[in-house]
Amino acid sequence: MIYLKHLNYFNYPKNLKQNPLVLPSVILSPIIIYMKKIVILGVKITNLSKKQVIEKIDGFLAGQKQHYAVTPNPEIILSTRRDEELFFILNNADLVLADGIGLKYVSWLMGKNLKRITGTDTVYDIADLAAKKGKSIFFLGGEGDTAQRAAEKLKTKYPGLKVAGAEEGLKKSSWKLEIGRWLAGQEENEKLLQRINQAKPDILLVAFGCPLQEKWIYHNLKKMPSVKLAMGIGGAFDFITRNVKRAPRFVRKVGLEWLWRLIKQPWRRKRIFNAVFVFTFIFLKYKFIHPFLYRPNVACFLFKRENDIAKVLIVKRRDQEDHWQLPQGGTDGEDLETAGSRELREETGTDKFKPVAVFKNLHKYHFEKRKSKFGVKTQFAGGYKGQRQGLLVAEFFGQDQDIKVNFWEHEDWQWVEADKLIEALHPCRREAAEIFLEKFKECC
Repeated sequence: MIYLKHLNYFNYPKNLKQNPLVLPSVILSPIIIYMKKIVILGVKITNLSKKQVIEKIDGFLAGQKQHYAVTPNPEIILSTRRDEELFFILNNADLVLADGIGLKYVSWLMGKNLKRITGTDTVYDIADLAAKKGKSIFFLGGEGDTAQRAAEKLKTKYPGLKVAGAEEGLKKSSWKLEIGRWLAGQEENEKLLQRINQAKPDILLVAFGCPLQEKWIYHNLKKMPSVKLAMGIGGAFDFITRNVKRAPRFVRKVGLEWLWRLIKQPWRRKRIFNAVFVFTFIFLKYKFIHPFLYRPNVACFLFKRENDIAKVLIVKRRDQEDHWQLPQGGTDGEDLETAGSRELREETGTDKFKPVAVFKNLHKYHFEKRKSKFGVKTQFAGGYKGQRQGLLVAEFFGQDQDIKVNFWEHEDWQWVEADKLIEALHPCRREAAEIFLEKFKECC
């Protein structure tokens, strides 16, 4: 079978003329391979050997720029289907290491061998590299004194390792960071950042658990200028300190670590079930069914009245030049009112609106033949050929300062008069908007 760099579903007729073996690749695979990345359910996974990863990290530490790394497993990949912020953060990481045998299995469907590099193993490699290069590490997270004990273990194993600091940091229940805004714990976080900056580490290992650690790193990395590499490592400190015993090496080698955990930690059965069985089911749907279907989608017509003039909220996409559209998103199995309300909360950062009307199956379209400047289109994560749109009409009763669009998808917003809506939107959005505008006039 032939594999193409920059393979695109929408271009397969052209590729088919050049080589008839391309078509089976396109139909049978939900994975796009380009350069050293494998894209699985929309998330770009770094496909480098262990040696290449260490070389990459060595380069990060020698440079002036800041970098962050993540270690997703199948369960984390699944969670990005509902958590678009996490989806964005993973896809913009400098290293995305496959920490889960399930990711390796699905890569085999393309005849590729995705290198599985666990977070725990990478921590050992980073500690070894740091000791040799004279770089310091700050250990952050875990419960109680777990970070301190992990640091001591690694310092014993790698003489010369510089430990800049080790602490629990923020207790999980004491802070909440939502779409880059602190809802709780900001004062404690500022104190934590001061301690880290006083220590001036080169490397920061964060064990808050996913998605907390990824979101914390993304929103705080620039505030820690000495850190050249920050990495979310999940439960690695627990394995290093043997708070949790890892599966024997031969069990890990044959890919049955999930079964070992199920036996040793039966309370984790739901998470293990999701990682092993739900992930596989979703992947097979993505592979065999979604390319022939339209994704259920809801467009959101959020309006307000000023001096008897109706104004409609539109948002500007980050990944295309001057692309204005109505807020919209997948229904994810929810009814249109529930899904539309969720999308409005996510995309505008406020819940100060009231649903007025819902309309089903108003418009249908294929996805555009375009590439996002971020590499992977959010909507491509579902593997669908296009979208089937319903409509939620909702009235806004808040203040303009309540609105804050999500940073990963949009970069601006504005109110436009309803009669001028069509001309304000991107040309590809106008056909659907004309239908939505008529429905709005019917009910409001």
